[in-house]
Amino acid sequence: MSQDLLPENLSADLWNEETWEELLGYIEDRRVIPIIGPDLLQVEVDGSKTLLDRLVAKRLASKFRLSLDAASTEPTLNEVVSHLLGRERRERRERVYSSVCTLLKEAAISPPKPLRKLAQIRHFNLFVTTTFDSLLVDALNEERFGGRPETLWLPNKDAKDLTDAAELRPTVYYLMGKVSMQPNYVLTEEDLLEAVCELQAEHRRPARLFEELEKNHLLILGANFSDWLARIFLRTAKQRRLSEGRDVVEIFADSRTRRDANLVYFLNHFSDHTLVFPSGGAVAFVDQLVERWSQRNPKEKFNPLAPEIPPASEMPRKAIFISYAHEDAAAVKKLKAGLDAAGLTAWYDKDQLKPGHTFRLEIEKYISHECSCFVPVISKNTEKRLEGFFRKEWHWAVERDRGIHHTKSFIVPVVVDDTTSPRNLDAAGRFAELHLIPLPEGEVAPDFIERMKQIVQRS
Repeated sequence: MSQDLLPENLSADLWNEETWEELLGYIEDRRVIPIIGPDLLQVEVDGSKTLLDRLVAKRLASKFRLSLDAASTEPTLNEVVSHLLGRERRERRERVYSSVCTLLKEAAISPPKPLRKLAQIRHFNLFVTTTFDSLLVDALNEERFGGRPETLWLPNKDAKDLTDAAELRPTVYYLMGKVSMQPNYVLTEEDLLEAVCELQAEHRRPARLFEELEKNHLLILGANFSDWLARIFLRTAKQRRLSEGRDVVEIFADSRTRRDANLVYFLNHFSDHTLVFPSGGAVAFVDQLVERWSQRNPKEKFNPLAPEIPPASEMPRKAIFISYAHEDAAAVKKLKAGLDAAGLTAWYDKDQLKPGHTFRLEIEKYISHECSCFVPVISKNTEKRLEGFFRKEWHWAVERDRGIHHTKSFIVPVVVDDTTSPRNLDAAGRFAELHLIPLPEGEVAPDFIERMKQIVQRS
């Protein structure tokens, strides 16, 4: 491509260290939303690599024994589905879309490296995808939760827009629908047209999602939007004329945008907060981004802990009950995150209910009958507070512990600061008989995790 296709503000000269540092700073502030497109889905099947939509197109054509003499030698998914629907559109639509769902399940494809790399940047919490597969969700679950299905995806049967839970756990929003046995996701250009029109309808638009898109920086990676689709997407996301000033930027990184002279011209004149990555496509951009992020944040690269999974409103049976003073909430969240990452189910009362609350009986039941073990969090804060609901919890735990054989552990006290000889423990003195495990700031250690696994298995 001739360099003069790139307008001045999109030129390669702007992609210097300062540009990267600003982007990394935005990510550290958790103000960046990645938008994932099909270019990032280069998958490996039977020893060869191909883009996922090409693989699905090929296998779908083979399944239906479709001959595409008039089509290209490597037909697109839109071409294959359009030919399959043909005149029998109503009768075959559900069969075709359910077949794609089945093909993806049978293929058992692993998430590609670019998605895994993005998942490793834990400052990305909300992702938007324009694809229909589950590979991004799979990548997040594998990289952050050891394969456990903890990533939230939307829209689903319970929610069509972002929920409060999306603020606390990794979330993937399927802007064009997620693959299912029903024809409610985008496969053809007609599907895409309908999806875009729905986003313009006020009663159909996910309002909370678009609030996030409007106020945050956007990384549009591998979407390969056509000229007018790119314009409409930006205008819809930013909810204002693109020529109006705004404090955030959008970055296109794909194999198409920088070669589209009309789109580049439009962005140059009417959307000067939009940048186009000039040095390759989406995969090259992700490689550089993650390498620079790792250099800037070396500790995160090797941090095995996943973000804390917010506790449910009710404690799951056999969960590890964490009891704490509200001043130690930050350490407790880190402690629970470490247990979550190890595949253990931990719970604490995030609302810090006051004595006399109707839920008090539930808390007592959790401790006296249902939890697998009890972890009192000890600190300078608990030493200072001679009254508090956590002391009732400690009392209930000691009462239960009295009925447990001495060879079976139930109470596992931990210390989350530099408290060395606590004096104001439980009234019965039971905690003082036990080994106090130091977990500074709630940071779990491998030997602690192993001990907790053994206790839970015996419960």
